[in-house]
Amino acid sequence: MIHVILKHKVWSITMVACCILSLASCSEDEFLTVDNPNSITDATFWNTPTQFNTALTTVYGAMQFQAVSGSGLSQEIIRADIADTYSFFGRWNIFRQLSYTDNSEQIVNKWNQLYIGIFRANQIITNIELADETIFATGEKEAILGQARLLRAFFYFQLVHTYGKAVIRTEVSTTELSKALSSIEEVTQQVILPDLNYAKDNLPLTWENSSDLGRVTSGTATSLRGKVYLFAKDWQLAADDFKEVIDSGVYALVPNSLDNFSDQNEFNSESILEVAYSSTANPGANGNNVDDTPGNSGAEASGISSNYASIGGFGGFNTVVANLYLHELFTNDEIDPSNPINAGGNLHSQRLTASICPKDFEGTYYGVDNTDANVHTYRGLGLTALVKKHTNWFQGTAEIALNRSGINFRHIRLADVYLMYAEAVLNASGDVDEAIEYIDMVRSRAGVITIRQYLDDNGNTFPQLHISKQRYGSQPFVSPTADNLMTHLQMVERPLELCFEGQRWADLVRWGIVDDVFTTMGDNLNWRNDNFESLIGQAPLFIEGSINLLSLGGIDRYSSSQHDYLPIPAGEVQSNNDL
Repeated sequence: MIHVILKHKVWSITMVACCILSLASCSEDEFLTVDNPNSITDATFWNTPTQFNTALTTVYGAMQFQAVSGSGLSQEIIRADIADTYSFFGRWNIFRQLSYTDNSEQIVNKWNQLYIGIFRANQIITNIELADETIFATGEKEAILGQARLLRAFFYFQLVHTYGKAVIRTEVSTTELSKALSSIEEVTQQVILPDLNYAKDNLPLTWENSSDLGRVTSGTATSLRGKVYLFAKDWQLAADDFKEVIDSGVYALVPNSLDNFSDQNEFNSESILEVAYSSTANPGANGNNVDDTPGNSGAEASGISSNYASIGGFGGFNTVVANLYLHELFTNDEIDPSNPINAGGNLHSQRLTASICPKDFEGTYYGVDNTDANVHTYRGLGLTALVKKHTNWFQGTAEIALNRSGINFRHIRLADVYLMYAEAVLNASGDVDEAIEYIDMVRSRAGVITIRQYLDDNGNTFPQLHISKQRYGSQPFVSPTADNLMTHLQMVERPLELCFEGQRWADLVRWGIVDDVFTTMGDNLNWRNDNFESLIGQAPLFIEGSINLLSLGGIDRYSSSQHDYLPIPAGEVQSNNDL
């Protein structure tokens, strides 16, 4: 078997496979009728396991597309309550203002790129069933098919929870262009769950050969299926799947949070679904190029870091920054001095250090002191914290030119599974002790005071850490009921642990709390604006210049029916007569 999922893939293999998959979508009249005996055609390609694995490379390659796992996600992240941008960054501002249209770049690109991934998976799924069974070693066909079906399930999960609906296409067809949209439930029942069930039953828990590092596994399928159940509010089924993953013994939290967002310990013990990027493969290609870009080969690099890094000489643009809510939330998260992680005298949580760069905090940023004025350019526009996650702040002096970051992107990791398990347990059985145990595993790794410690020290109560201390002076302490712990998961634990990982908007939508969150966010912004003079230069936010009120436009404009999901792209509507 050719091992195709290495971080540094062989480009000739990838591009040949892309060409073959592209040929299958073209009509015969586009080609000469005389066959070239030396050419690779659809009829001759699907004849060996090597060819199927080469094609499988392109399905994994679709995971690298920038609208799916790279720079395009930074636009979507702006919608929620954890990030900000500025009016002069038009492609991001329309998401902050919720003024995007059905022709906006990320909306069109993500739809198209997900369907490219689906088409590539369908090619394998269709042709492997037509192939001679004797060409495969025992279990080989099932392993290839299981990977293709799992990745197809991932693409469809992304589609329906981004756009609210999707067109089901599970066969390779050049004629059936018009087809009606299907609901989240229909796509889930007809495609996502059957694909994940097959993958779970036919993929290994781990791959024996180290060169297969990065391939999806049975644990990936079980984790994603648990997430599907969670989104559908099938709480017990979700809890069962997450617990199976936890108890498998395959996964463990890495001691250092930064290992999940750097290029120095990738595909580690916490990783469950990870997309490989490289800063060195295919040198010279812009990181925003994908292998479907006309006239270009894909860069195999991620372009997301340049959207987060500082514009003050560090190779970025300050396009996306942490907002005041997230910044204060991180500072409210008290470290535990007794935790060995903090033995070196940490003043802030490990996940703060790995996720954001607040103004006037200790530490370095691309090798210079964090207090350097160049780090926090735009501070006069209300900037109080940069995004560190998914940037190369810990190495070098700036981002690599041409938007070429080699940091992998994790769609599912064990810390997320712990928090989803806690949520599922709270809703399935109300078992607060079990939920606290797994929430506290994540908090302990971050080096902050655990929920259990708060309860022991404060008469069986814990603080509502999401309440603004800057505005209200103190935070209420509440009892550990299922409802209060659910609020903690929604407003504290998940945004702190998973910020800038593409989870937040989908979380708010599935919980049905976007309007409530936006109302509170708007109230706090208006209060800060009204009291701006008394807040200038004050801890913990050290605000200067002004309050960034850009998000108020989106808050005022928000309508659940219009904005929970992105619109179906105009091009799809125009070309599909059944929409």
